[in-house]
Amino acid sequence: MAKQLTIFLENRPGRIQSISKVLVEHQMNVWAFTIQDRGEFGLVKLVVDKPQQAQLVMIDEGFACAMKEILAVTADDEPGNLAKLTAALLEKNVNIKDAYGFVAPTDRKGICFLEFENPDKVNLEEIIAAHGFTILTDEELYEL
Repeated sequence: MAKQLTIFLENRPGRIQSISKVLVEHQMNVWAFTIQDRGEFGLVKLVVDKPQQAQLVMIDEGFACAMKEILAVTADDEPGNLAKLTAALLEKNVNIKDAYGFVAPTDRKGICFLEFENPDKVNLEEIIAAHGFTILTDEELYEL
C-alpha cells in the first residue's frame, strides 16, 4: 500500500515552503500533495518517493508528522471512471474518508489516492479489480 505523510502546522506564510525546503535538502521528491485549511492550523498531506525517511526527517526538523497507509488506484484516463469507482465502493457500503488524484501526462493514467473509513469490512482489492481498476504497490507507485 502507498504511504501518506500528514503534517500538522500553523497556517502562516512560509510553513509550506519550509516543508519543501527540508524535502529538497534530503533529495526527496513529492509525487502528490493536498493542503487543508483548519483555521489557525492546517494539514499538508504528501505522497513522497521515500515516505519512511521523509517522516523521520520531518520529525527531526520539529514537524508534527504522521504516516498512514492509503490506496493508490489507477486506471486509464476515461470519462466516468471516478463515477464507476465510487459506485463500486458504494455498492459495498465503503466510505471514502479522503481522496485526491491526478492524471499522469506521459501515459494518461489516472491515479487516485484513497483513505477509507471501514476498509477491513470488505476486500477492497477484489472490488477495485473487478471493476477494471488497479491498486499500485509501493514499488509500482515509486517507479512511475
